[in-house]
Amino acid sequence: MSLSSVLLPVLFIGGTIALAWIVYFTLRWLSGARFAEDTQTLAGSVIIRVAALHGLILALVFAQEMVDYHSLRSNLVAEATAVADIYNDIRRYGGEAETEGAIQNALSRYTRIVVEEEWQLLSENRPLSAEGWILRETIYLGVLDLVPETPRQEDLRRHMVAKAQLIAELRQERENTALHAVNALFWIAALAGVVLVTVPYFVFSPTRLHLLLLSIYGAFSGLVMFIIYAFADPFDTPGALEPVAFERLLEGEIGQRGG
Repeated sequence: MSLSSVLLPVLFIGGTIALAWIVYFTLRWLSGARFAEDTQTLAGSVIIRVAALHGLILALVFAQEMVDYHSLRSNLVAEATAVADIYNDIRRYGGEAETEGAIQNALSRYTRIVVEEEWQLLSENRPLSAEGWILRETIYLGVLDLVPETPRQEDLRRHMVAKAQLIAELRQERENTALHAVNALFWIAALAGVVLVTVPYFVFSPTRLHLLLLSIYGAFSGLVMFIIYAFADPFDTPGALEPVAFERLLEGEIGQRGG
């Protein structure tokens, strides 16, 4: 586990707790701790309403990032499966050995590029490699140029063409996911929510229990924001998603070709 993976959640959680305490004690000091008898009732009502809106904002963004994260994982499996399908189908096609070898070599090299080069590029928010696109084009044109002589070959060619097109689509989605970032307005709204929920708390005296409850609220808000931050970038720590599906391809025949 890297140092950043440990420090980041501490910074998020500790930061939101510190923010809540700063707001609480600052307002206690400014107000002089003098309140009307019904102030706590009004403060409790405000806390419930603001906290509900704040929680809704966090929940919606949290859910969207989780959906995007799981979608990327599913797309990776689909892309790796498409690579494996073409690799095996070109052998079943039974055409010229030279054409079969060229396509399989391109698939092997493509798989290696994804794992060893492109994953690092995506973690740095950089576009996918030109070589990866060239290899995909080589694969696509290779299966597109096949001239089927039997119904079996016709079906295999159609299947391989569709899989090659799917690789391009999933590849583009992978790049778009890497270049996506949570809008800065969300972080403004999230931090503003922590402040605004904390504000009405200042009418309650700073007992040990009250400060504990305030800290629990700040810690949970920070934890949720940290998870959103982590899943927003699935190619880098702390929420990095490893290209396991492609790594498994490299462990088999595709990787042994030495593309």
